[in-house]
Amino acid sequence: MTRTAFITGGTAGIGEASARRFAAGGWRVIVTGRRGDRLRRLSDELGESCLPLELDMRDTEALLDAARLSGEWGEIGLLINNAGLAPPTEPLQDADFAALDNAMQTNMTGLVALTRALLPGLIERKGAIVNLSSVAATYPYRGGAVYGASKAFVRQFSLDLRCDLAGTGVRVTSIEPGMVETEFTLVRTGGDQAASDALYAGVDPMTADDIAETIWWVATLPPHLNINALELMPVSQSFAGFAVHREG
Repeated sequence: MTRTAFITGGTAGIGEASARRFAAGGWRVIVTGRRGDRLRRLSDELGESCLPLELDMRDTEALLDAARLSGEWGEIGLLINNAGLAPPTEPLQDADFAALDNAMQTNMTGLVALTRALLPGLIERKGAIVNLSSVAATYPYRGGAVYGASKAFVRQFSLDLRCDLAGTGVRVTSIEPGMVETEFTLVRTGGDQAASDALYAGVDPMTADDIAETIWWVATLPPHLNINALELMPVSQSFAGFAVHREG
């Protein structure tokens, strides 16, 4: 039986790679994003196995409409909550609130709204939910207050959702990657390619395909097995030491 996955943030990076991976594995993929031209290119590439939906995670009504798909496209058995972004890395006291609010609405409010809307069908089909969090949920860094908090929300939301869904057969996983070379830094910096190149230079970071393959593994495990949370980093990345400010 062909299964159906709903993937948010599918116009680049992990979402796009996941759409390709699941389509290659014989799934139907519903792929959402704000950039219609990219969605159409991906749909042309994947053919009849792909349904592109141009929508913004901040538009709750559009998310609710997307959750009302009928026919075979409405038989969603997997939700991959991948859409997300990070505001610039200014300290909170210097940050533009509109950029912070954009991240909060996208990373948290939209994710919860879509998940809630799709839950009845996921429960009916004993499906699975994979939420993309980040190592920023656990390890703080300067300029990451809102982004890190939003990803900590995603991680805790995933764990608590597991409690709410106990006995339903629905699996929930928080995937928490470290450095993955995608358009993430370009978006965060407003398109600064040099900043993105500098961040990943000499690192041998993880790729979108690496994470997509991990999501595929989680989603295709036996249905009695749940991966609660999975943290990944490239071998070259580790944990920061304590920062100490000294007077004088």
